[in-house]
Amino acid sequence: MNSPRFVSASHTSPDWESALHQLITKLPRLQQANLGFVYVSDEHAHGLETILSRLKQHTGVQEWVGATGVGIIGHDATYGEPGISVLLGAFTPESFRIFSGRRPLPRDFIPYSAFVHCDPLTPDMAELVSDMAQKIRGGRLAGGVASAKATAWHIAEECLTGGLSGVAFGQDIQIITGISQGCAPLPGNRRITQAQDSLIERIDGRPAVDVFREAAGPELAADLRRAASTLMVGLTEDDQDRRLYSVRRIVALDLRSNRIAINSSVENGQNFIFVKRDGESAKQDLVRMLDELRQACPHPPKGALYVSCASRGGVMFNANDTELNVIREVFGDIPLAGFHAAGEIAGDHLFGYTGTLTLFL
Repeated sequence: MNSPRFVSASHTSPDWESALHQLITKLPRLQQANLGFVYVSDEHAHGLETILSRLKQHTGVQEWVGATGVGIIGHDATYGEPGISVLLGAFTPESFRIFSGRRPLPRDFIPYSAFVHCDPLTPDMAELVSDMAQKIRGGRLAGGVASAKATAWHIAEECLTGGLSGVAFGQDIQIITGISQGCAPLPGNRRITQAQDSLIERIDGRPAVDVFREAAGPELAADLRRAASTLMVGLTEDDQDRRLYSVRRIVALDLRSNRIAINSSVENGQNFIFVKRDGESAKQDLVRMLDELRQACPHPPKGALYVSCASRGGVMFNANDTELNVIREVFGDIPLAGFHAAGEIAGDHLFGYTGTLTLFL
């Protein structure tokens, strides 16, 4: 067995026992399966330990990673409906290791890629993700932040809260990850020249709201409430790469002081761009990302994990299954599982409002 093989299944039901029973019934057998990814909607989190135990018993797979989500992703899953989604893989035993705060990676295992899950309440999450990325020889880190209306859980053989956990792969396992920001960048690179915490006071030396009005254009600027919900701030590390940015939502426009409030602290000198976010822009960017992944694949992928922001799905698109259908159009009906997250991870960045697709080659 030189390369991994995969099968997947999902099922939605308001009753977790029914969802698990139907999923187990539909899950194809996979010889030599030894690693599982499981995503459970937060409505079923109270049954998480039993779900994990029964999956181990039914499949014979003892090594599991995963998370809770406000929505699950799978071929038989619908955004917003409670359920369970599973991806099973058959790997060479020496090609992966599961890790967590309780179970560090062994020193003799060299990770070239990893898929991780995090607790949303962990302090300094962005720094934790960046530190993890630096520990990976190949620099290929992907994953998502667990989400829930109450307690969010992540899984690394057991149910966990706090910190980060996941599975690391050796150099023989090839994965690639694509990022869809769901936005269309507007013209112009910007720089914050005066700010305090999350309040942007001046942009390029001018009052922030004045610059925002110009970026929005006459039509949107005539309705600032609509403009603030359509345009967002894309924080960048420099003024050159307009493709890599972290989206931040505009919380308020203070017309008296000409300040913009966003849902993140910023600093003087921070580079950013304005981006437009709507269903059409999001679908176009998803298609763009998938096409780039397809061109980068030396052969059809064998399995996939899709992590989508909790504010995407049916909230952003006309239909709940838009994202999955677009993925199918490009890659066919490949084994796939995933969830709607409180944050998405790719490389050394923690993103928001994005969709990230990780493919096993």
